Formats: sequence, C-alpha cells, structure tokens
Amino acid sequence: MGFPTKVQLIHRQASQQWYINFPSALAQAMEFSRGETVEWFVEDKSLLALRRLHPPGPVLKKTLPASSPASRTSGRNASPPSASSASPNAPKLSR
Repeated sequence: MGFPTKVQLIHRQASQQWYINFPSALAQAMEFSRGETVEWFVEDKSLLALRRLHPPGPVLKKTLPASSPASRTSGRNASPPSASSASPNAPKLSR
C-alpha cells in the first residue's frame, strides 16, 4: 500500500530547502525515532531509496538458547542407526 505525499519547497534568501514528510502511520510502522540518521540513494529518476543506519531488531526473530556444557558432547558416542531401528514409515532402499 502506498502513501501519497507531496514534495514541498521552501525558498530562503540564500537557498532552497526541499521537504518530504513521512505519514505518521508509515513512521510508526517503521519504528523511526526522533533524530534518527538515514541515507537517501537515487536508484533511478523514479525510485528514491532510504537506508537506515541503525534499524531496530526484528520482533519475531527466533534466537537459539545458549548451549549447555553437557549438550556439546551429547551424541558424540552414539552408534549409527541400524536398519532394524529405522522408522517403519521410512522408504526402503533398493539394492
């Protein structure tokens, strides 16, 4: 979904200043913070890209629990699975 936004131009005595404001819904969805620094990149004359220097971390990213000392050696001395211990639903290998 797009957010139509007008480009504004402010004429000053010695310069011009261009403004593009973010709609509040977009800024909140992106979790922007006041004073955050961003970089603009011109991909081509129809696409302007914004890159955040320090984006917030993902909300749904799963993190693995820290490994315990005992878990580092678990399975080290286990014997390889035998044909008799294979799952009954596992496909049979042809010879």
